[in-house]
Amino acid sequence: MVLLDGKKTALELREKLKLEVQNRPEGVSAPHLAAILVGNNGASETYVASKVKSCEAAGIRSTLIRMDAGVSESDLLQEIDKLNKDADVDGILVQLPLPRHIDELKVTMAVNPAKDVDGFHPENIGRLTLGMDTFVPATPFGIMLLLEAYGIKTSGMHAVVVGRSAIVGTPMSLLLSRNSEPGNCTVTITHSRTKNLMSLTKQADLIVAALGKPGFLTADMVKEGAIVIDVGITRVEDNNSEKGYRISGDVDFKHVAPICSYITPVPGGVGAMTIAALLTNTVTAWRRRRF
Repeated sequence: MVLLDGKKTALELREKLKLEVQNRPEGVSAPHLAAILVGNNGASETYVASKVKSCEAAGIRSTLIRMDAGVSESDLLQEIDKLNKDADVDGILVQLPLPRHIDELKVTMAVNPAKDVDGFHPENIGRLTLGMDTFVPATPFGIMLLLEAYGIKTSGMHAVVVGRSAIVGTPMSLLLSRNSEPGNCTVTITHSRTKNLMSLTKQADLIVAALGKPGFLTADMVKEGAIVIDVGITRVEDNNSEKGYRISGDVDFKHVAPICSYITPVPGGVGAMTIAALLTNTVTAWRRRRF
């Protein structure tokens, strides 16, 4: 079993981006990412802090805009419009989830597709569907970068994606099925209404677990030698932990890992690669706008 070290791979990618930024032409400013954080959701605070820290380490300028949880939808949209028009800003992300009174789709559609480094805008999703050059949602993009870094050849594999979310499961299925390497898989996308899920995962050469249920994928659902990618990251109450909780993935790592050929840990796997992919998208947006 080989552990797919997302933390190490993300650091290597970040150093490459840092070098590109450092070697930019004279007179060209460094990439600039603007992040909007609405409210004080603990997980969102952690994610955004990690993104800002990673930006700094890669030589990417970052601006964090905090807005109260009670901010009106119109005020949030005005802030996004301001960033869209700001020539100094290369990438924009709005940290999800948003408070219930705000329409997430409306907010997503308000971001300029050319600055949509999260890859959530319908225009970018449409381009992904057509196999065109675009910003790919950070988590699926990070997984593809991780597979590529380890030289894993997926062509001809049967891949099963557990979870059909618009930001992970669905784009992941598109990326794995397209004519590329990694890619060229026969993909089955599964969800809460899928019958005989175990029979499908048991056939899979590659499993991407992205449903947000701790320990959901168990050893009896995985065949010997499969590749397992764990996207889940859930805080589980743990009185034995100093923080009062532990981070759990969607995979029962202890029992699944011994039968895999490759597997991602949680933490230190997909999460780190998600941020690396976001930085990559930001530098790409900068490159397109500045050169």
